[in-house]
Amino acid sequence: MVDVYIGIGSNIEPEENFRAVYQLLQLRYPSIRFSRTFKSSAVGFKGDDFYNSVAVFSVDSADSKFHNQLHQTLVELKAIENQIGRSRVDRKFAARVIDIDILLFGDVICDTPVQLPRGEIIENAYVLWPLSELAPSLLHPLEKKTYQQLWKSFDMGSQKLEAL
Repeated sequence: MVDVYIGIGSNIEPEENFRAVYQLLQLRYPSIRFSRTFKSSAVGFKGDDFYNSVAVFSVDSADSKFHNQLHQTLVELKAIENQIGRSRVDRKFAARVIDIDILLFGDVICDTPVQLPRGEIIENAYVLWPLSELAPSLLHPLEKKTYQQLWKSFDMGSQKLEAL
């Protein structure tokens, strides 16, 4: 089994879209656990505040087939985004109905089909704070520090973030 950590975000009708994504994720991954929900300012563009959370679930993946399972998990998560109404023509920094990103896939380090571990883990409070609560003693595969240690040393600077 491999633990998959995902980041979830929405700033278009976020309460409604979070209810929908939580329900769909729980149907697909019954053992899923969610962090608290956080509210953050938009990063990289001017827009409405985002709701953000992190979740973890496990998938069955033999070492030799991890790439296939990673690809399958990506397909499943994109299908959930599509069900909620995610547009695939969105710019990188834009309002989102829903955004689901794989942050960690076990301790895999790769650049394709996605960057793992996801760079925004250590760059954005809206990812690191909920991850540090969900998996405080888990080690970042590259930084070799726990998420709790990374969060304690994080410089909040201009990032506005509040727990809901």
